[in-house]
Amino acid sequence: MKYGYLKVAVASPDIRVADCDFNATGIIEQMKTAHAGGVRLIVFPELSVCGYTCGDLFFQQTLIEGCETTLGRILRETAELDMASCIGVPVRHNDALYNCAAVICRGKLLGLVPKSFPPNYSEFYELRHFAPAPKHNDTCSYAGFTVPFGTKQLFHMPQMPNFTLAVELCEDLWVPLPPSVGHVLAGATVIANLSASNEIIGKAEYRRSLVSGQSGRLICGYVYASAGFGESTSDVVFAAHNLIAENGVILAEAEPFGTGLAVSEIDVSMLSHERCHLTSFRHPAVDGYTTNPLDIDMIETILTRRYSRHPFVPENTADRAQRCELILSMQANGLAKRLSHIKAKTAVVGISGGLDSCLALLVAVRAMKLLSRPVSDVLAVTMPCFGTTSRTRSNAEKLVNCLDASFSCIDIRGTTLSHFGDIGQSPDNSDVVFENGQARGRTYVLMDLANKTGGIVVGTGDLSELALGWATYNGDHMSMYGVNASVPKTLVRHIISYYADTAENHELATVLGDILATPVSPELLPADEDNITQLTEDIVGPYELHDFILYYAIRRSFTPSKIFKLLVASFDGDYDRETLKKWLANFYIRFFSQQFKRSCMPDGPKVGSVALSPRGDWRMPSDAVVALWHEEIEKL
Repeated sequence: MKYGYLKVAVASPDIRVADCDFNATGIIEQMKTAHAGGVRLIVFPELSVCGYTCGDLFFQQTLIEGCETTLGRILRETAELDMASCIGVPVRHNDALYNCAAVICRGKLLGLVPKSFPPNYSEFYELRHFAPAPKHNDTCSYAGFTVPFGTKQLFHMPQMPNFTLAVELCEDLWVPLPPSVGHVLAGATVIANLSASNEIIGKAEYRRSLVSGQSGRLICGYVYASAGFGESTSDVVFAAHNLIAENGVILAEAEPFGTGLAVSEIDVSMLSHERCHLTSFRHPAVDGYTTNPLDIDMIETILTRRYSRHPFVPENTADRAQRCELILSMQANGLAKRLSHIKAKTAVVGISGGLDSCLALLVAVRAMKLLSRPVSDVLAVTMPCFGTTSRTRSNAEKLVNCLDASFSCIDIRGTTLSHFGDIGQSPDNSDVVFENGQARGRTYVLMDLANKTGGIVVGTGDLSELALGWATYNGDHMSMYGVNASVPKTLVRHIISYYADTAENHELATVLGDILATPVSPELLPADEDNITQLTEDIVGPYELHDFILYYAIRRSFTPSKIFKLLVASFDGDYDRETLKKWLANFYIRFFSQQFKRSCMPDGPKVGSVALSPRGDWRMPSDAVVALWHEEIEKL
């Protein structure tokens, strides 16, 4: 529960229809097992104490009283469990019968939530037995407790302020305006759904999309439990298709006709932040809700949910290809609009033989094709200097030739040495002036070529470099349109790989493959016998770590200590804790100190959920101090 994680479970124990004592035994066993595993919220199916398929037995006083007695047994035998549970029971109240969820914790019944929309169509005939929930909350005496009765109930954990539970039942989710909409507007962050959804062809897919979609729309955790083995199969079959979703993503699932058990951790602090961040999500005044405290102690939650090492890159091959194609289209369309609007005659790209300039060139070529203009209107310029190796220079030229763009090679060593002479810089001193003088010299050439040809300079720097400030101010930092500005380094690599895989030109695919295999380097320090001596990731750190940190620091606003927890969980075995801590600290120090470069960055298209444009997603003063974040990292 530290860092905002709530471990939840959904369970569908084997039952016997109308055998309350047998069913209670299964429920109690699963509650104890879940609690021992760190679960602090468990949800059982609709009418799980007696079975959903009791039919006209629901009219039998013996069954209704038996369910109440059985819930009392469950309360007594689980009184020591530090956990909230939602259990389905039929409840007779004010001369009507209701299909209810009993919310219990530490042996106490906290509330009874009746179903709002009992279905009465096709195979469902609930209105034969159950009344719809009343419009307003009431009180009800049940199993020895007098508790709130009604749909407008919240169950709040004071020790974990971001965790507030609300409940709806099965069909309630399937209607045009589910009760959960009101629940989240009243403050609920987790919705429990007790269901008995029978299985038919295609229903699992729809159910899955319904649950994930509702969790996304409501920015909540959604815990869905469905009836399974043991229900009557006279006319329908139940599959225990249980789901746990968070903000549009399925975290865990019990596949139909499987074990019926799903466990995961919902990040309620992240949900709260997302709601705070999205100004369109506000809590209007919602009247009539009762809030019940959940007495649950805070514990350390052991994560079982998996975080991708590359949060910007889809893991599924088909999804990744689709993402890469979409990003290429977005970049190219953005550049095409800019070229068209200012009537630019050329797109000038500085091509180094590295990943970023390769992607920028591919985008520029596609933009010209979108405009039905000759690819030769793209002017690719390579500018070898002291650190340029034959491999990168050769790959740059081969790439341009394969794409049929215009090519120019301008050796800037003489110009750079002349400049060094002007400012009294020794060419033997490989300091920051030595490096940045080359970077600014290249930009100087590109800008003038753009003026000469009536074009614009297309920027090559990526999102990861912007975050770290890994760019020479007014050197490669500057352009007239930065097409890669919101594409992180880990994704740049996959886009180029996708382009290579789909290229019809074998020679193009080959050169793209070699560019992908070339170490990332600015090549600003002298080469050692034509070998690259300056490796970017040795200096600023591995990009896979920085992109991971970038996503959770900016997109999710996680604290450094929470990000460190995820780094350890995700990269254990490849990096030790001290190494992870080192690069985490390095990220924050660079991110804060280099904001001044982002404050004046060129225009560029936003393609993902993380962008650092000062005109769009990220507004930060250049003089902000990193001390609080650094102090937190030092305590790790």
